[in-house]
Amino acid sequence: MMANIDWKAEVEKRKDNLIADLKGLLKIRSVLDDQHGTEEAPLGLEVRAALDYLLELGEKDGFTTKNVANIAGHVEMGTGEELIGVLCHVDVVPEGDGWTVDPYGGEIKDGRIYARGAIDDKGPTLAAYYAMKIVQELGLPLEKRIRMIIGTDEESEWRCVDRYFQEEEMPEMGFAPDADFPIINAEKGIADFDLVQTVSKKEGNNTSITLLSFNAGRRYNMVPDYAKAVMDVQKDHTELMQHFNDFIEAQELKGRYYIESGYMILELEGVSAHGMEPDKGKNAGLLLANFLSSFELDSLGKLFVSSAVDFFFGDSRGRKLGVQYEDDITGELTINVGVMSYNEQDGGRFGLNMRYPVTFKLNDGMKTLTEVANQAEFTIANFTNSQPHHVSKDNELIQILQNVYEQQTHKEAKLLSIGGGTYARSLKSGVAFGALFPGRPDVAHQKDEYMELDDLFRATAIYAQAIYELARGNDK
Repeated sequence: MMANIDWKAEVEKRKDNLIADLKGLLKIRSVLDDQHGTEEAPLGLEVRAALDYLLELGEKDGFTTKNVANIAGHVEMGTGEELIGVLCHVDVVPEGDGWTVDPYGGEIKDGRIYARGAIDDKGPTLAAYYAMKIVQELGLPLEKRIRMIIGTDEESEWRCVDRYFQEEEMPEMGFAPDADFPIINAEKGIADFDLVQTVSKKEGNNTSITLLSFNAGRRYNMVPDYAKAVMDVQKDHTELMQHFNDFIEAQELKGRYYIESGYMILELEGVSAHGMEPDKGKNAGLLLANFLSSFELDSLGKLFVSSAVDFFFGDSRGRKLGVQYEDDITGELTINVGVMSYNEQDGGRFGLNMRYPVTFKLNDGMKTLTEVANQAEFTIANFTNSQPHHVSKDNELIQILQNVYEQQTHKEAKLLSIGGGTYARSLKSGVAFGALFPGRPDVAHQKDEYMELDDLFRATAIYAQAIYELARGNDK
């Protein structure tokens, strides 16, 4: 039996070095740049630099390290047959505008460290790294290996972990320090696909308004905050303009209309939100389509806007498409209309992001959805899917992490589910475990992103004990 270890005291001894090493990683602008990728740096030079930074740190500290195809890598300690994984990433989203500090400066003020990646995911990554370092420096006996797996494409297409697990072994269990505490043990499935109009332009339309083009949104997993429609209006524009004015006032939205090259153009601003919960935003595309659906458009344009309303308007739960579903593990199915595009020759398409519960029968659901779409002269295309992920509350991994979290925080380690996706779903038995503590605002991807230093140190202590408990074997 090992003597009791004061994990927080061990972190306190190393906190200056932890901050210094974190600053070094935060200073690297590791934003995806695969347009300028090379064999040595497939996702860009800075992304490769961030990967190298961690691998070199691991080598200096006596860990076993490996670079996998310049797109992923790992830092490993311990011996034994079984492998425990800690899945982190060093890529970040672009910094954007409006920062009051240097987004890559790692500036410390008011007990926080500010930088892009501070909470997502460089701060938690260094917390987990120092947790491994503490266990190693204390010389604690381990019966299993601990491997920090480093990804570099988490914010985009996950090419890093896909490639990594083509070449390297899959851990028996593990966690991703890239979400919330206490423990996220269930993640919805995520399917992206298009609904595409199967009819094309019909001649002989006698309506006075022809929809020439319609565009909203760029990403399937975001609620569109801007939409634009271009129309050929063969009558007085005044009535349409007045209706649009009344519409944006009633909806308390911003919009504008103008004539360009003889065509009527309407623009509408909505409110963006993450696709996992569309109701938190205002979908500019659906709102504009709903407005246009009250006018007599040409037949193809009318089909596009009326289908937007019939399928999706006021319904983010798939009721109108016949796929409404909910379970006790991950809640309700959601559908986000992330992209809407239309032109008068080819018709239109809706780019959808569907997040479905772990017990949802996807094949049956897609069959129903296909039938409903076909009846309205639409078909399904470009289907991709990430399976849902769920680890039972009785799993040994859950039991150990709950015990550690409750010992250190003296709070209940509730199990959570999310509509988003973390690296945990790459593991057969994996959960997301911190590093955002309950009650803290989630500032990931926002300007002036930061991590509380106290939280950084608390997370390091929790991860250190968790790594030790997971790897020490059954003789406890």
